[in-house]
Amino acid sequence: MQHEIIQMTDNFEAHAQETENAVEYWLARDLQHLLDYSKWDNFLNVISKAKTACEISGHDIADHFVGVGKMVELGSGSQREIPDIMLTRYACYLVAQNGNPAKPAIAFAQTYFAMQTRKAELIEQRILENERVSARRKLADTEKELSKTIYEQTGGNRNFGLIRSKGDQALFGRSTQAMKAHWKVPANRPLADFAPTIILKAKDFATEITIHNAREQNMRSEP
Repeated sequence: MQHEIIQMTDNFEAHAQETENAVEYWLARDLQHLLDYSKWDNFLNVISKAKTACEISGHDIADHFVGVGKMVELGSGSQREIPDIMLTRYACYLVAQNGNPAKPAIAFAQTYFAMQTRKAELIEQRILENERVSARRKLADTEKELSKTIYEQTGGNRNFGLIRSKGDQALFGRSTQAMKAHWKVPANRPLADFAPTIILKAKDFATEITIHNAREQNMRSEP
């Protein structure tokens, strides 16, 4: 069974083509046979359902289903053009979802695309989490720089907590403690450990401005 799955996966991916703009696509005539549809008209009915699903999902049909002509050899040795359709990977997914699940090839395709979708979701989730971790580290470094600036100008860091609290008040419209209660942050953990990426970046930007203003003010006050 595993060998069959690998073979079907490789067969599907082997039929992928690319436009001049490096857009990946499959030809419907190829997909028809991959999904075990012997009659083109029957497969067109599945494609029609897939187009409807595409439109309902808010996507532009023309972005995923493009009519083209395909030259085929006739028995006499001559050629004639037959209609075909360029399908994006998303279009192939919709075709599989609207196909006959009694067909083993359709059942495989539905499972395959479900796995691919989940894999993409996990990759996206990992990318977003890495971005958040990076933003948290950047904020920590910027806050260290702010603490250093305050120490250089005052000889202590007593004002650091106050400045950070004022920043939270300006950003959230609430105090740091109020936001901790709102997000259910443990008392011994920084609020930033639970903040989303966009908030971390906003806090980092605001902190950098505070550092810049503090240094500018210090330079003006020097004799």
